[in-house]
Amino acid sequence: MPLPFEGVFPAPPTPTTADGRVNETALRALLEDNMRHGADGFWMAGSTGEGPILTEDQRDTVARVSAETCRGKAAVIMHVGAMSTASAVKAARNARAVGCDAVCCLPPLFFPSNDRGRVEHYQAVADAAGDLPFFVYNLPQLTQVETVPALMEKFVRAIPTLKGLKHSAFTFSDIRVFADMGLVCFSGNGAFPLPSLAMGAVGTIDAPLSLAPWHYSALHRAWKAGDIATAKRLQDTVRPFVDLVWMYGAPAAVCKVVLSARLGMDCGNTIPPVNRLSDTERAHVLEVATALGVTRSPG
Repeated sequence: MPLPFEGVFPAPPTPTTADGRVNETALRALLEDNMRHGADGFWMAGSTGEGPILTEDQRDTVARVSAETCRGKAAVIMHVGAMSTASAVKAARNARAVGCDAVCCLPPLFFPSNDRGRVEHYQAVADAAGDLPFFVYNLPQLTQVETVPALMEKFVRAIPTLKGLKHSAFTFSDIRVFADMGLVCFSGNGAFPLPSLAMGAVGTIDAPLSLAPWHYSALHRAWKAGDIATAKRLQDTVRPFVDLVWMYGAPAAVCKVVLSARLGMDCGNTIPPVNRLSDTERAHVLEVATALGVTRSPG
């Protein structure tokens, strides 16, 4: 039976070695850690995972390791967006071949695109993924393209396997619109898990979930059980995890530093030109993370 697309879906960093390879051991440990603490699935190789600048070999390794590690335990939505449609198509084929549960994709990058070009890009990627569910990655802060409801309707008509989206745009109210369209809408903002659920989101996808999966999992369970008081208490205490991730404007680097400490293995540095941390900044991040209790597993 297919795993549900619902709940707590961390968007983790991609651990790397000093020579630029994906650190498969650290990636498996990260996924196991997050699943052990309540993760329902993963959004792999997104922006925090440095997906758009991974090499094709790195990207394929992330897909394979994630699918192998999570099979039957947590759903893997593999991001396959790339500068060229051909590269995204190749990644989508690989994601299907290695056993990922779904693919997601940013719209065309860098070069200006019109709606027809965006539809054709997504059609090609979705076709390459075969019968895998397809998710739109709505991240206008980085792509300069916002999937508004009118554009989403074009995608729905053109892509039979379109399942839903990660909605990271600032137009929060569109969560309700997308839900009313019958789409599986994840919020891409880890600061507002409870308001997003109330608006019709099925869950949250974001980097802070990889650092504190237990907190987001408890909130989601409380919501599902109708325990709004507990869900609200957990919502009221979620902001420090988000602020931690965004320290120094380096979310991927922060996540790697914190998870390296918790896992007891080096998750590596970010891939240039993604922002890195100085030694002083790394020490400050660890100090804040330790105070929040995310450099060790709870209990």
